[in-house]
Amino acid sequence: MSGLREACIELSLAAGAAIMEVYAQDFPVEMKADDSPLTQADLASHRLIVAGLRALTPDIPVLSEEDADIPWSVRRTWQRHWLVDPLDGTREFVKKNGEFTVNIALIEDGRPVLGVVYAPVFDYLLHAQAGAGAFLRQPGGDVGAFTRLPATSPLRVAASRSHLDPRTAAALERMGDTERHGLGSSLKFCRIAEGLIDVYPRFGPTSEWDTAAAQCVLEAAGGVVLRLDGTPLDYNRKDNILNPDFIALGDATLPWRDWLDGPAHG
Repeated sequence: MSGLREACIELSLAAGAAIMEVYAQDFPVEMKADDSPLTQADLASHRLIVAGLRALTPDIPVLSEEDADIPWSVRRTWQRHWLVDPLDGTREFVKKNGEFTVNIALIEDGRPVLGVVYAPVFDYLLHAQAGAGAFLRQPGGDVGAFTRLPATSPLRVAASRSHLDPRTAAALERMGDTERHGLGSSLKFCRIAEGLIDVYPRFGPTSEWDTAAAQCVLEAAGGVVLRLDGTPLDYNRKDNILNPDFIALGDATLPWRDWLDGPAHG
């Protein structure tokens, strides 16, 4: 598994370099059927990563955001698969604010067991293996990543400073004293894994490739990613690839259920 992780790190770095070539230019933006943007960088990263994974592990199927039309009748037979978001945060990429990532995860029996997240603008890379810890890759070597335990007030919450949906606003109100941190893409999970943020509530649509790699990192760093019924977020369990609402925590002992009570939770 450590050999696979290093290979995925190299793939993410290569994909990041391909993305940055496009980022440095003026580039066209297409709109997909769901009104999400698509650029040459998404496609270049997708092609590089998928080709690399297929060469590395020919027997493990690959599901990527840019090649997602694999029927459930096929996916339901998978015990292991790669789950890839070649460029998470394309809107951030288009805005050129740097807050986008390359995400590669290995899923086994519905759970992420290997994850790599790379933000090429910041040359920021976190990687993890279930049961073996999460690490920040630095020029001098890997440094362990750990969530903030215990998480004390004020809680640092990944939430937009200016645009909050009503359920998130209500949850923040119930949390009490908080600091809000606006951040794009899977970087939110990574900041929790490093102990820089404590909570990320998500009440709205995400897809499985948006979360898997960063969930592996956060869980290996000591955190959790939970559905609102308290069970861990898992993967490839149903015919669509949309995640349910979830909450990511650096400290699993936080009273998160209390934040969801009342009319806002239904």
